[in-house]
Amino acid sequence: MNTPIQVFNSYDRQADLEAFHNTKLGVKGLADAGVSQLPRIFCHDNQSAASLISSPAAAAEEKLAGKTDAKNLTIPVIDLQDSHKNRVKIINEIKDACKNWGFFQILNHGVPLSVMKEMMAGIRRFHEQEEEMKKDLYSRDFQRKILFNTNFDLFKGVSTNWRDTLTVVVAPRGVEEEEIPEVSREAIVEYSRMVKELGDILLEYLGEGLGVGSNRLKELGCGDGMVMFCHYYPPCPQPEMTWGTTDHTDSSFLTVLLQDELGGLQVRHEDRWVDVHPIEGAFVVNMGDFMQLMSNDTFLSVNHRVLANKRGPRISVASFFRCNLAPENGLVFGPLKELRSEENPDIYRETSIKDYVAHYYHKGLNGISALEHFKL
Repeated sequence: MNTPIQVFNSYDRQADLEAFHNTKLGVKGLADAGVSQLPRIFCHDNQSAASLISSPAAAAEEKLAGKTDAKNLTIPVIDLQDSHKNRVKIINEIKDACKNWGFFQILNHGVPLSVMKEMMAGIRRFHEQEEEMKKDLYSRDFQRKILFNTNFDLFKGVSTNWRDTLTVVVAPRGVEEEEIPEVSREAIVEYSRMVKELGDILLEYLGEGLGVGSNRLKELGCGDGMVMFCHYYPPCPQPEMTWGTTDHTDSSFLTVLLQDELGGLQVRHEDRWVDVHPIEGAFVVNMGDFMQLMSNDTFLSVNHRVLANKRGPRISVASFFRCNLAPENGLVFGPLKELRSEENPDIYRETSIKDYVAHYYHKGLNGISALEHFKL
């Protein structure tokens, strides 16, 4: 196989990006070609000032020294078992997690382990199938309901992340079942249906935690949209020089993440990076920027990142509860009126999902929350 990108002595980032993009093979194409030296477009010399660690190499050194991840800290783990009997306890635990961490893991959530494992297997099958099959879906048109590419901000980011993504719009007006590649179709259909139902339950808990009632967030349409980002992180030859995913926050109301046993996800908490250790059968749940906006900073959308690794592939599926396509009803979202007071004035201006996502995609993953742009 020919190496799908040349590494030139005189670095021309734009030309190298174009060459990489035109292969339509993604990062896995590089891994399959046996590259032993990371192409220059993936090398992260600097992180933004918002990041607490300046480079992947520094992160690796800090981690080895036990400085980046607080070993005695872990994101909350919440058991949803017997949710009717334990509802008050569960809501209080979720409320505390959203206020203090913005992240938590859930167990006994109703999605069978077999469905979760088959989804992971289905995503792996998609990314590891014949190249020509994936090329048919390769696109940077984010109005499409299903597409394959690498780095949504490929031509905007300062450096490129070591991952490929299959994007699937579930709702509203989601992808037609027959458009999903057969190799992963059944797994995606079953999994997405169950996670969509779980999202509605979580929104009830979040509404009660905010004190606005169990149906308020659903009535506003927070659960109407869902898009899945099905990530594939191949083994990286020089993980100390790049990121799997750069420091960022999510452009969602709510994100439900399925991750495999390799880990690599880190959350920023109290000026430290904390490892999110995989738990079999658990989902990782985090608040997105729209939840922080609507809760007027009561619930936090916090920065997180994924480390690159020589081991792999790492597979994860992030289900974003937000509309991926521009809504037709022109809805705008701002701080909930029930939370407003003289002591708690609005922090953010209203915005539509369309305008917010446009700004998010324009700025790329630069470590700075898109919320900064919408502050009053």
